[in-house]
Amino acid sequence: MSERDRFDRFLARHPHPHTHFWKRPVGTRRQFFQLLGTGVSGYFLTGTKALAQQTAPWPAAAVGTQNRARNAVFILLAGGASHVDTFDLKVIPGVTPADFRPETINGVLFPAGILPKTAEQLRHIAIARSVRSWSAVHGLAQVWAQIGRNPVSAFGRIAPHIGSVVAIEKERERTPGQIFPGFLAMNVGNSPGAGFFPAEFAPFKFAPAAGGLANTTHPGGIARFNDRWALMHDLDDPLRVNSPLGKLAEDLNDFFDSAKGLMYNPVAEQAFRFNAADGQRYGNTGFGNALLVAKQVLAANQGTRFIQINLGGWDMHGNIYDRNVNNAMYRLGKTFDDGFGTFLADMEASGLLAETLVVVMGEFGRTPGRLSGQNGRDHFLQQFVVFAGGGVQGGRTIGATNEVGAFTVEAGWSRGRDIRVEDVEATLYSALGINWTTIRYDDPFRRGFEYVPFAREDAYGPVNELWG
Repeated sequence: MSERDRFDRFLARHPHPHTHFWKRPVGTRRQFFQLLGTGVSGYFLTGTKALAQQTAPWPAAAVGTQNRARNAVFILLAGGASHVDTFDLKVIPGVTPADFRPETINGVLFPAGILPKTAEQLRHIAIARSVRSWSAVHGLAQVWAQIGRNPVSAFGRIAPHIGSVVAIEKERERTPGQIFPGFLAMNVGNSPGAGFFPAEFAPFKFAPAAGGLANTTHPGGIARFNDRWALMHDLDDPLRVNSPLGKLAEDLNDFFDSAKGLMYNPVAEQAFRFNAADGQRYGNTGFGNALLVAKQVLAANQGTRFIQINLGGWDMHGNIYDRNVNNAMYRLGKTFDDGFGTFLADMEASGLLAETLVVVMGEFGRTPGRLSGQNGRDHFLQQFVVFAGGGVQGGRTIGATNEVGAFTVEAGWSRGRDIRVEDVEATLYSALGINWTTIRYDDPFRRGFEYVPFAREDAYGPVNELWG
């Protein structure tokens, strides 16, 4: 039986339904009570004592991880970037603008006209083209990409962000004095958090600025601040430490302590501030600023191991090639290119790229072939994922699509099927030395939370071909 046949049989037993973009994901009343009954029955059948003894994570299988990277940078192109206009370029006569300047670089067809700086870095980039989303719904697919599972599945509501998984797994590697959060998130808005994990592993969200982090000094000065800090603890430590109010109060105290570590700290000031010249090199945009800060934070080596950066605006239903529209291909492409191309060049020059896996993806792609009646492209399941750094062999593609980019014609990896979000998640974990088959029993349901869904069935796995 081929890997594709095995996966198809798995899907028949465990459906992964996707929803059209005009429909909302919903569950039936029957499904709700089935899920509720499963959790309650499992609790009473297993017993609380046995469950309490199963809180330590353990691997579902003995696997060899790549373990090539110390850090990960995850860039989400929210809105669904057009694969056929970028990293799976398809030149359609009478459609593709001539000034896209398609060039074949080391065998990779690429739009050098709109992504020139990225084109210069293709030697570091591996492009997975045999990738397919489960859903064409923005919110659903965006969350799916960030938690590595169906958001409306049993664990979807409590699942931690993949960055939180990295942060909790890498916590043991921290050294004394490292004061940055393990998971930083820039320009992300309302993204998933730590799920059922402790709050300290939630994303530290902020919008980067040249002046650095806000509120890291006190108007009355450091002495006055320290006095007020001591007074606060004198007054309410009984409610903060081993709090009778429960975990939420203790989490709040942990947040206060983490924030204090960033105040009056020259290392934090250097990592989060930047000058105008560097900001201009990265494009003088919020996206470029985030990449600049990401580079500096990783160089500081203060315990941050996962960084997410969002760049939205890729939902190009109309006027996709209009130069005067901010969220059309030319202007948004330049924003991405100025930041991303410069980031890869700087990371390579500093030596950080070798130890940092960079992943770029949207939640899905765009309709291939000719444009819609509004001169745009609509939601489409086929997509791309870009990988760079962390030992990835660049300058090549994994898999291939048909002549217009509608479906996969060559998988390009050992499982012989479309690459899915869960496979991307497993790849990221493996690159960082994390066993993607790990199952934790400290979840609220006590059913066993798998880092990558269906680890027991070996349904998903890393794209090891990225490393040759």
